Order: sequence, then C-alpha cells, then structure tokens
Amino acid sequence: MAGQNEFENHCWQDLYPPEIYELYSPYRRETGIKGRCGLLLVDLYNLCYEGGDLPIRELHKEYPSSCGEYAWRALEPTRRILEAMRSRGLPVLFSTKDVRNSFHQAKASATFRRQRQTSESAYDIHPDLAPKEGELVIAKERASCFYGTPLVTYLQRLRLETLIIVGESTSGCVRATTTDSYSFGFHTILVEEAVFDRNPISHQASLFDLHHKYADVMALDDLLGQL
Repeated sequence: MAGQNEFENHCWQDLYPPEIYELYSPYRRETGIKGRCGLLLVDLYNLCYEGGDLPIRELHKEYPSSCGEYAWRALEPTRRILEAMRSRGLPVLFSTKDVRNSFHQAKASATFRRQRQTSESAYDIHPDLAPKEGELVIAKERASCFYGTPLVTYLQRLRLETLIIVGESTSGCVRATTTDSYSFGFHTILVEEAVFDRNPISHQASLFDLHHKYADVMALDDLLGQL
C-alpha cells in the first residue's frame, strides 16, 4: 500500500493542513494502468491557447477563454504522452465543442460562462496536437465528454479498461469527464503535467478530490514507464 508521502506527492501536497490528509488516508492505494488503455484529449482547441504563453492576468480581458501560460506549459507533456500512445498503436480520442447548430448552442453549453464571437478555427484542435486520420473527435455540448455523445460505445468497442485523460479545464470538463468515466466502470488516470486550469487553486483542489475518489493522478514519467 502506498504511503502518505508517495500517494500525496503531487501539486496539492501543501494545499491542506496535515489533518486533512489523515482524514483521506483510507483512499491510499497503489496507482497505475490496468489492462488495455487509451488516451482522451479534452478540449485542447485553439481557443484556450489564445494570446500566447503569458500570465492569465495579462490575457483575460482580450482573451477571456485563454488558459495562457498554464495551457502552454502543458503542451510539451501532452505531446509526449500523445506520441507515446501513437507509437504503441494505442487508441487516441479527442473532444471539442459541438458548433454544428449555432441556434441550439446558445441554449446548451458546457458552463454558465458568457458566450462570445469566436473565429472559425477557435474549436479546432491545436495544430501541435492535431488528430491523425482514424483518430476519433467527439463533438460535445456539455462539460462531460460522455454526456450526449457516443464516447462510451467507442471505448467499449475498443475493449479499454483504462482511460488516460489530459486537457482542460481541471475543475470543469476534465473533472466532469473523469467522474463519468469512473461511473461507466473505466479505470481512469489523469496525467498531472498535462491537465490545467485558469485557477491554480481550483486545479490543485480538483486533482486532490479526483485522485482520492475517482481516478489515479500520475506524473508523466511514471505513466510512460508503465506503458
């Protein structure tokens, strides 16, 4: 059984007082890949990279949907896990916002965030991570990649036991997708360096919650070592 230092050795390790970690000690366990795995990249579209590799405070007025430096910091770790999965012939799937019905989209969205005019390529996957031929792209209206989409059918058809998740935002679509993945019976892994949020405290707290209850949060190198 993993000890406290190992199990909590993540970005949230200094977020709470010691008694909170003791309170959650019954959740400590061994973490890692179980069976055949696939990778889901959640909402890594151009919109969240707008304005470049800069702090959010310098971007939010002109680019309110950008995740700024947090998105760009996660880009290289995401490329690494994507390349590792592809090189092993393991399934890779993507999600993005469904923009096929603009009238309906005004009434259905992932969050209560005010909608704004965007470019035609805003919801295209970032070119450094662009899907290859044969890789599925799920178009979704709500936070979870599972809600109202055929994702679970595809995962079952691929005979996956473990779903590895990267993307944004940790407290939003990543969190919603992770809890649904657990509910559908998949062992779920979040790659710590490859998920991100605009708010670092929300990011830390969400990963803490998910790690203890619904998913294994793993460092990139540890995950790559298990593939």
